[in-house]
Amino acid sequence: MSISTRHRPATVIGVIGELLMTVGVILLLYVAWQLWLGDVIYGAQANAQGNELSETWADGFAETDAATPTPITVPTPTAAPIPTPAPEDTEDVEPIILAEPSGTEDFAVLHVPRFGSDYAVPMAGGVTRAGTLDRQRIGHYPGTQMPGEIGNFAVAGHRTTYGAPFNRIAELRVGDPLVIETAVGWYTYRFRTLEYVRPDATDVLLPVPQAPDTPAGTRYMTMTSCSPLYSAAERIIAYSVFESFTPRAGGPPASLAGGA
Repeated sequence: MSISTRHRPATVIGVIGELLMTVGVILLLYVAWQLWLGDVIYGAQANAQGNELSETWADGFAETDAATPTPITVPTPTAAPIPTPAPEDTEDVEPIILAEPSGTEDFAVLHVPRFGSDYAVPMAGGVTRAGTLDRQRIGHYPGTQMPGEIGNFAVAGHRTTYGAPFNRIAELRVGDPLVIETAVGWYTYRFRTLEYVRPDATDVLLPVPQAPDTPAGTRYMTMTSCSPLYSAAERIIAYSVFESFTPRAGGPPASLAGGA
């Protein structure tokens, strides 16, 4: 003997409820993608692109160096030997100042040992979302100084979404190295302090941050991002000061490995 079952007819309210549940699940998956899985994938892509830039610059320098003929020197008995500075002896090397990037072109790679040995995020011109930040890039504020230049080298980056290059900015500790790699060498800055400001506090971008009409005599780096996480109510600001410039011929600086 079989048992028959009756199916309750679908109602408009029931159908709408099921549709809303489906939409809710899709939205939750999208949020999870944007806030976690997407950041992991985009961040890995950005690091890979940064490492590709580093390799391109290294290969270009090697080719140029190999193409330069080695001069022939004839030693003289009375000539005193000229000491060769060690590769890491770069504290007094005058930094090479690059021209400001044209448009949104890549011009540098940021390395932060505190964020991991694989952290290598490209830097590009501009701070618009569409042109720079949403392309998994750290953006350079137009009109501010360039790496190694006296004044304020100011940059911006996402703290969440699109790779979130500044996601761990609040974890920086005094003395942490921030190394800007370019085609000509490495610029090492040392982290000093964090600050939280209103979104309209543009005076953090001045040549001397928050000091209008004060002539710059020091080389600063200012990193800006949204705060708190998943909000744009404030801005988190990380200030650093310049330490040294290492020409590419000198090889990577000790600071790149987190050294003092």
